[in-house]
Amino acid sequence: MSEKVFNVAVFFVVFRECLEAAVIVSVLLSFVNQSLGTNSPALRKKLWWQVWLGVALGFLVCLIIGGAMIGVYYRYNSDIYGKSEDLWEAIFCFIATIMISVMGLPMLRISKLQTKWRVKLAQALLEVPERKRDRFRFGALMKRYAMFLLPCITVLREGLEAIVFVAGVGATSQGAAASSYPLPVIVGLIAGAAVGTLLYYGASRSSMQIFLIFSTCLLYLIAAGLCSRGAWYAETYRFNMATGGDASESGSGNGSYNILQTVYHINCCNPSLDKGWDIFNALLGWQNTGYLASILAYNLYWLVIIAIVSLMIYDERRGHLPFTRHRLRDLNPLRRRRKELSAAEQDELFERAGRLGFEPDGRVAN
Repeated sequence: MSEKVFNVAVFFVVFRECLEAAVIVSVLLSFVNQSLGTNSPALRKKLWWQVWLGVALGFLVCLIIGGAMIGVYYRYNSDIYGKSEDLWEAIFCFIATIMISVMGLPMLRISKLQTKWRVKLAQALLEVPERKRDRFRFGALMKRYAMFLLPCITVLREGLEAIVFVAGVGATSQGAAASSYPLPVIVGLIAGAAVGTLLYYGASRSSMQIFLIFSTCLLYLIAAGLCSRGAWYAETYRFNMATGGDASESGSGNGSYNILQTVYHINCCNPSLDKGWDIFNALLGWQNTGYLASILAYNLYWLVIIAIVSLMIYDERRGHLPFTRHRLRDLNPLRRRRKELSAAEQDELFERAGRLGFEPDGRVAN
């Protein structure tokens, strides 16, 4: 029943993406307030309207794309998967595990996230082409109308990310129905917007950190369960191919599982058949049959997460990884090499952004 109304994994994915979008919007609004202060209330109101119109447009486009994707998925999923459903479930579980794991840790570093986006947005607003003819190119026009385009593009990017994550996580939830998406999406948006509002108005950092730690821990419990379920679906697919049918249709007793690969089995508490256990399946990856592969996958996942977090702590405290002078972010092959700003350079950048000028129509002045 729970997976027909509220998909917990979808809630946390939407909450995470909404939180980052809220941080970016709050930074933009702070720039407007800092630049104008109590002067020009009409211009400040116009700029606020630009920001929120950009947010609304990006959000609307995401809703249309997300609704279309979910509708198509639940219309054609049985035709797409056919007899390979368990194999596809395993693939989706592993993909969702990777995506959730990558996006979880930034929730613990919300202060660094705010600083990162303050630097990015300040640079985008202040960089002006030297030649006049370059000011009419797309990039320059984006900077002139930044108060509308930046929140629009940001919300669109975060929203499309959320759609991909939700598609991966939602598709792997046992018995998930299309009706299980709207409520967690709405609650996730409200929760993300609420936390972003608290950050904007300067809520207690300690209480906020406790909340984010709790959310991240729950998110990683879901990811560990997904990793275990991925291995479980892979074993089930192998067994079904060997027996020539869907063994799970025979119930929870003998013949419904591969006894040669089983560590434990319980003739009850089946998340597919027994009501209530699907909640533990969605949150923790519970199965009444424990295959060796699924148990190893669960434990290995936690060992990898512990190792990564330990390296991050070491890198944060020492400024480099063990036995090398490189930092953890240097190992990212997709990261563009760019000059790191010092604290003094960041302060100078923020001071220039605070003196940012706006034209009467709300455009960023050159």
